[in-house]
Amino acid sequence: MPIFTREGTDTPVQPGPELTVVVPTLNERANIPLLVERMAEAIIGINWEIVFVDDDSKDGTIQAVRSLANADHRVRGLRRIVRRGLAGACLEGMLSSSAPIVAVMDADLQHDEKCLPEMFRLLGAGDTDLVVATRYDAGGSASDGFGDFRARGSKLAVRLAKSLLKIELSDPMSGFFMLRREIVDEIAPRLSQQGFKILLDMVASSQRPLRIREIPYRFGQRLHGESKLDATVVLEYLGLLVAKASGDLVSTRFLAFGMVGSAGVIVHLATLRLLLVNGLTFTPAQTAAMFTAMAFNYTVNNSLTYRDRRRRGWRFFTGLGMFAALCSFGVVAGVGVSSVFYQSEPRWWLAGLAGAAVGAAWNYVTNSAVTWRSR
Repeated sequence: MPIFTREGTDTPVQPGPELTVVVPTLNERANIPLLVERMAEAIIGINWEIVFVDDDSKDGTIQAVRSLANADHRVRGLRRIVRRGLAGACLEGMLSSSAPIVAVMDADLQHDEKCLPEMFRLLGAGDTDLVVATRYDAGGSASDGFGDFRARGSKLAVRLAKSLLKIELSDPMSGFFMLRREIVDEIAPRLSQQGFKILLDMVASSQRPLRIREIPYRFGQRLHGESKLDATVVLEYLGLLVAKASGDLVSTRFLAFGMVGSAGVIVHLATLRLLLVNGLTFTPAQTAAMFTAMAFNYTVNNSLTYRDRRRRGWRFFTGLGMFAALCSFGVVAGVGVSSVFYQSEPRWWLAGLAGAAVGAAWNYVTNSAVTWRSR
């Protein structure tokens, strides 16, 4: 490996890495040293670095990364405060690299690091933009790392991606891939910061066909820590499918906001009915139902839709006040628009939908900008 010196000095300067491996982390402290050790054994003859992008883990993950970085210049760590989400972490890590080739893999040791040299070789040949490690091609397997329920869910997610987005990958849900960094720079402005499956987003967002190769691998068992897959991840994935299928006209966050609002209608009606059955008159029952639905919408949006900007402690209650005030303006705007519609075209359902759409749009835009503004 060539060693350079700075002009006018004898200080040696190492050339930059040829490969950056980005690893998003959340409470993965025990896996960090094992992964670095495995990387060092698997990657020979390539100038590489590993960048752990940590979403402010509470188990000391970033401290473990820094401890290793003090002894090995190939290890770097990025700590994200407030910001959350696997897709955003992967994107920040890739954009932080100056290497011509970047890879993404998980910290849970389920991805086979021995695939990295072959993926790098395929990209180095010059006729490939993206190499995906797949569990579902000949020679690959997911049986070691998945139970039956998760295996069925994963295969369903693959079918949905292929059907809705016309993506011809055997494993569009893979979190293990490598690509040219110039592709990342090109696609980055169109990527969602939300979501769990950035590979799917990247392939769907590219404005030109990518030259893609796949290599099989066996998906291993998690050794330490817990899986991050939950109901929120599933909803974010469905939102990503809708967003990309609509050409990004409908954002993932707006879709989640609308789904929470729809659930809020059910909460409102159920509360109203319960209070009326128990003898309360309509006006106080309706008032209580409205406040209950509003508190429900705010709480769920704070936990789900805006979880990367979640308000905690005292800010949770001040946010509830702002949410209520802004949604009240949304009601006024919705009623005004629906009244205009009804006067010109006296169809109650059309006027109602117009008012609901305006109210939802107002609530989403204003609350995104004020209640859950980026800090």
